Amino acid sequence: MTQKTALVTGAAGFLGSHLTDALLASDYAVIGVDNLCTGNVANLAHLKSEPRFSLVEKDICQPFDVGKVDIVFNFASPASPDDYHRLGVETLLVGSAGTIHTLEIAKRYGAGYLHASTSECYGDPEVHPQVETYWGNVNPVGPRSVYDEAKRFSEAAVTAYKRYYGVDTHLVRIFNTYGPRLQINDGRVISNLMTQALRGQALTIYGDGSQTRSFCYVSDLIAGILALSRSDIDTPTNIGNDVEWTILECAKEVVAVTGAKVEILFKPLPQDDPTRRRPDLTKARTKLGWGPTIMLREGLEKSLDYFKACVDAEAVAKK
Repeated sequence: MTQKTALVTGAAGFLGSHLTDALLASDYAVIGVDNLCTGNVANLAHLKSEPRFSLVEKDICQPFDVGKVDIVFNFASPASPDDYHRLGVETLLVGSAGTIHTLEIAKRYGAGYLHASTSECYGDPEVHPQVETYWGNVNPVGPRSVYDEAKRFSEAAVTAYKRYYGVDTHLVRIFNTYGPRLQINDGRVISNLMTQALRGQALTIYGDGSQTRSFCYVSDLIAGILALSRSDIDTPTNIGNDVEWTILECAKEVVAVTGAKVEILFKPLPQDDPTRRRPDLTKARTKLGWGPTIMLREGLEKSLDYFKACVDAEAVAKK
């Protein structure tokens, strides 16, 4: 049987690198593409001698072609608040021109296509938990709009290539995910809290900590994404963990796992920060037979050594 080849954009990122590992374990050859504006080649260092993997440093906002592939996984985008606030125009471009260019590759080679969308498409939701048929409550001109609207445009583009060109597409709406390789200074909840605790700093909570998130460990997320890519579902599909935590509860879990003796520092809530976030996983459970298996405490324990190593390396670098 001829080996299949996957194209993974954003391959040096947190999710892209874990997806690359999973595809290689499933006997794919993988061509990774990344312009490294937020990705880190260290996430792929363990694949240096892997003959079935190659990394191409390229900006997908420009047309490109890596040759025939069987499936495209489009994971290229700044994804953390710090990154997309810093790279606002770039985020809009990768979600528009970048998505079109990757869809053109799928169309050209008759390849499957899976786009990494986001729970941010729901904005600050008025429907809870969030079901895929909900259209969302998004501020199109707020500080988060460069990310939210880029992802919403991408969903429209993916749907159009399915409708008009018959591309075999899939859309995954990813909810908060964490685990090893998460950037430690990227402004996300888990990375912020874990690194602050390990540094012995006060844990920063925005607002009163009553806003909620649902945290999915990375291996669960990747398993759900692969299941979706093998299915015939072409409409948006939530993948995440549907156990809802307040940010304050999450901070207490971080303290329990790290053993840190730190205070909690409350700061003003950022504009348009969602007050509640929890996926309805009915579609994933019933049509994919998939559901999360790793709960928050276990996932934090699995991530602890990684965050410790990052904080230790940071301390050494500052000396």
